[in-house]
Amino acid sequence: MNLHDVPMVFILAGLALYTVLAGADFGAGLWQLVAGGGERGTRVRDHAHRSIGPVWEANHVWIVFVLTVTWTAYPRAFSSIASTLCVALFIAGIGMVLRGAAYALRAGSEAPRRIDMLFAISSILTPFALGAAVGGIASRRVPVGNAAGDLFSTWLNPTSILVGVLAVALCAYLAAVYLAADARRLGEEELEGYFRGRSLAAGAVAGALAVAGVFVIRSDARPLYDGLIAGDGLVGVIASALAGVATLALVWRRRYELARVTSAVAVTAVVVGWALAQEPTILPGLSVEQAASPRETLIALIIAIVAGAVILFPSLAVLFSMVLRGRFDRELPAPPPGTASPADVLRQSRSGLLGRLAGACLIAGFGFLTVADAGWAHAVGVLALGAFVVLGFMAIVPGALEEA
Repeated sequence: MNLHDVPMVFILAGLALYTVLAGADFGAGLWQLVAGGGERGTRVRDHAHRSIGPVWEANHVWIVFVLTVTWTAYPRAFSSIASTLCVALFIAGIGMVLRGAAYALRAGSEAPRRIDMLFAISSILTPFALGAAVGGIASRRVPVGNAAGDLFSTWLNPTSILVGVLAVALCAYLAAVYLAADARRLGEEELEGYFRGRSLAAGAVAGALAVAGVFVIRSDARPLYDGLIAGDGLVGVIASALAGVATLALVWRRRYELARVTSAVAVTAVVVGWALAQEPTILPGLSVEQAASPRETLIALIIAIVAGAVILFPSLAVLFSMVLRGRFDRELPAPPPGTASPADVLRQSRSGLLGRLAGACLIAGFGFLTVADAGWAHAVGVLALGAFVVLGFMAIVPGALEEA
């Protein structure tokens, strides 16, 4: 791995996290749209609203992260993408704004169903527009240069429409799985059955779209098809298919917590497959190496990302742990005070050791990235910084979770 490849790994990781986490939030809006009337429809909309409440703002951190890293690490590619796909990205941005406003206004509205309608429409519009933009990049319709491509045909074409529709279907699929799991945790058997059936249906629809999409891509974007079917991207395609089938089986057996993981793997594998199919090209005639910023900028960016991860990941871990444990579902009594036990002492000692190891990995990572020029040294530096994040995470999070 070369230094210019490292930010791209971070970008793909952020894109996968945004797709999995924010995608489920978007899908919740779709289920609000089709919930229907009556008491059950109201319960479905309220359940979707309540489930995404604690996390939806945190989930949008990742799109900001992806944009920031892209324009810093690959400014030439970013300017070309943002200018040519400005219409699709503008639509996605409007959808995000309307969605956020609708969610915020719902609590004080006397007609929440109308607010839910706005929330639902924007929750469909945004993933479709973002998916269509990705389809334009993947089908190599975005040329290098300021607004060098057509403002509409680059994202309104067979591949882009396919990816946009598939993005909406995947969001619905993720949301149904997550909402079924939340309903079971709350003891809502009727809602669990409702979302269980819809997760199975959405998974089947997403799978059918993916299979049909192979033929669309073959005729409309042959380089992408070759990379996915005959190239390295086949790994991602197979992994996504296997994880998708596993998710359907787990949902059928009502093993929702494992289904959360496998559904996330299925969607992440799609992102990985696309990246492997397109490597090493970002845009036609522009490779990752050619698009990369100077070495000094890349090093500063990597250091900033790692430093931010030390703060971000423990915070998100605490938040999601509280959500999955149901801490926001009801008010829990404070734990009784007690004295430190031998287990507490061992736990603190373990945290101190992990903290020192994390510091050593941080120093080693900076050294290998900034002093050495060899590709193997950069790979070691990235691994050391990754170990720093993991070890720091392990040192900080257990205590934070106990206090949460």
